Amino acid sequence: MTTTTHSADHDGADSKRFLVLLLGAIGVVYGDIGTSPLYAFREALRPFSHDGVTPTEVIGLISLMIWTLTIIVTFKYVLFLLRADNEGEGGTLSLLALLMKKTSRHATIFFFAGVIGAALFIGDAMITPALSVLSALEGMKLVTPVFAPYVLPIAVVIMLVLFLMQSVGTASVSKLFGPITLVWFLVMGVAGLWHIADDPAIFAALNPLYALDFITHAGFVGLVILGAVFLTVTGAEALYADLGHFGRKPIQVAWFAVVFPSLALNYLGQGALVLANPQAASDPFFLLFPEWAILPVVILATAATIIASQAVITGAFSLARQAIHLGFLPRLEICFTSASNTGQIYVPAVNMVLLIGVLALILSFGSSESLATAYGISVTGAMVVTTVLSFQFLRVVWGWKVVTAFAVLLPLLLLESVFLGANLLKIHDGGYVPVLIAAALMVMMWTWKKGTLLVRDKVAQSDIPLRTFITSIERPSDHAPVNVPGTAIFLTSVPDMTPGVLLHNLKHNRVLHEHNVVLNVKTAARPYIPDAERVTIEKLSDRFITIQLLFGFMEDQNVTKALPLCRKAGFDFEIMSTSFYVGRRKLVGDPNTGLPGWQDRLFIAMAGFAIDPSDYFQLPSNRVVEIGEQMII
Repeated sequence: MTTTTHSADHDGADSKRFLVLLLGAIGVVYGDIGTSPLYAFREALRPFSHDGVTPTEVIGLISLMIWTLTIIVTFKYVLFLLRADNEGEGGTLSLLALLMKKTSRHATIFFFAGVIGAALFIGDAMITPALSVLSALEGMKLVTPVFAPYVLPIAVVIMLVLFLMQSVGTASVSKLFGPITLVWFLVMGVAGLWHIADDPAIFAALNPLYALDFITHAGFVGLVILGAVFLTVTGAEALYADLGHFGRKPIQVAWFAVVFPSLALNYLGQGALVLANPQAASDPFFLLFPEWAILPVVILATAATIIASQAVITGAFSLARQAIHLGFLPRLEICFTSASNTGQIYVPAVNMVLLIGVLALILSFGSSESLATAYGISVTGAMVVTTVLSFQFLRVVWGWKVVTAFAVLLPLLLLESVFLGANLLKIHDGGYVPVLIAAALMVMMWTWKKGTLLVRDKVAQSDIPLRTFITSIERPSDHAPVNVPGTAIFLTSVPDMTPGVLLHNLKHNRVLHEHNVVLNVKTAARPYIPDAERVTIEKLSDRFITIQLLFGFMEDQNVTKALPLCRKAGFDFEIMSTSFYVGRRKLVGDPNTGLPGWQDRLFIAMAGFAIDPSDYFQLPSNRVVEIGEQMII
């Protein structure tokens, strides 16, 4: 009886946990894609507005939207990519790290592919909040035109509050995300279902032949419209990026049980409304609702768009952390806003860049209609990159033959390439914005990677092998350094070479501690490392040992917290007699030694944004000694 009760309690706890994850997935993972009905169909209808839309065009457009959701979101992301995980973690950089761990072939190509994907995602994280919030607030114009002059100021205030709140953390606010977004999806689904009766002929859109017929006869205008149709799947990358936070099953169940049915019903309802009343093409989403309900729906839509904005902002923070640990960005300050969920982080530098970008977009474009033309390129580009990386994943990780992987992914790649081409047509209408944002981020990540390799090569030129140094320093000599009690820990990125900070300490202070530790903190191509694999200790002599601390690219690289594990592994020390020696390097530019002049200045500027290693690795603040040096690059 006791065993049965315990099993029932366990099953009940598992069910409750699954429901919590399911609700969280609805709120966070699908927050972005859930705001697409606000503007996607409206923008797709816009090219027809001058001469009116025909029933064939409406049915063809809705068919395109539903089948785009089915092929790209359902098949590619929900059923396939959620299985292409790096030990439970998803996202472009996570997939890149997995491929780099498995094979070194074509490393440069895949490095740039990952950088492009990451840069495009950051661009998306700027445009999504601006477009979504503007789209929701513009619904107030339908309540009364008096609200029209206040849309931009209110949008700016909402964005300022949202970004200022990031430093507090989203732990408490995120509990509201799931219920609000669930209500949002149900309201959308019911509104769409109610209006399907306006013209049941809209059910013909479920036949993909109508989508094909529309594209076949639309001509050049069809390509322009495809750019708007793709707005239906904006936010699909969040499914993959947030895999580690919620798990595969909750994300899949949320899609099939709530999200996809609600989106499909809403698009069908918008289509039926326009079929019955072509004048509704001006704003088919808000006109689904009776006049008395528009204001509550605007408020709910605004809440939903803020949630969608929060989702991509959090995703940008997570991506930035991955990029830092993988060596694509300098070590920026990372603040953890939750004691229990390491995924809830705040990166002040990234937050400031996003805020400036979002405000600039809102104020320069002025309306969701104008901003929608700038949207799409970053999303389609990121999707194409993910598909390219998936090809290598199928070959290297799942062991598929080239022909099989090519046959499976080629149709998807062609479809996404068509959407990318359609969005590229909007370059002159504002589409250049995400391209410029992504290009700037790519140059920065490429410069940082190139610069750090140059610095590493310069350091290597004067490096002394650690074992050679130990042999020479422990040999009796008249110039031997003064021995002092205690333990000195020297941080280094090259564990088999003598740390520069150790050599500088000897040169200037002429002392050597009783016990010396060469500490190397390494990032694995895995998201998380168990404590049993965290510490590796090697004894080199009676006075010297090396310690390697291994962290996953999703983990906080906290050396202080890892010290008890070092003690368990055999490193016996007393913290009050231990000093951490950290090098502070001042870079001086010289265009004749490595990087071009402009890239030299950019790398030095980026290095200036990096926080001190002692702060980044969270060393005991009262036990750190910093020794500076200059380096010409």
